[in-house]
Amino acid sequence: MLNAPTAARLRVAANEKAEAEKILQIKRAEGEAESKYLSGLGGIARQRQVIVDGLRDSVLAFPENVPGTSAKDVMDMVLVTQYFDTMKEIGASSKSSAVFIPHGPGAVKDIASQIREGLLQAESV
Repeated sequence: MLNAPTAARLRVAANEKAEAEKILQIKRAEGEAESKYLSGLGGIARQRQVIVDGLRDSVLAFPENVPGTSAKDVMDMVLVTQYFDTMKEIGASSKSSAVFIPHGPGAVKDIASQIREGLLQAESV
């Protein structure tokens, strides 16, 4: 049987060990969260850069392969494609709530003009 001072020291040591393990777990979690945050920032930036590069290549290559088309025609087509991709994603997601988006031939034109107007306003600032 252990005497009282030895038992007390063992209890203190066990508490200190548990506290040290707790601190290690917290620090690991904080480091992992910071890593995910930083990789998310860089990952999104890289993803956007790849999208911009792809759009630029498409706009430049399309008129070469389809005579009579302009960069505006290509961008309109890209906007319509992205609009339909968005509609498909909203419909495919089982977790999405009801979203009402105006849909019809005029709606796509309106959305494209709104995006264009926003870009022009951003350029003028």
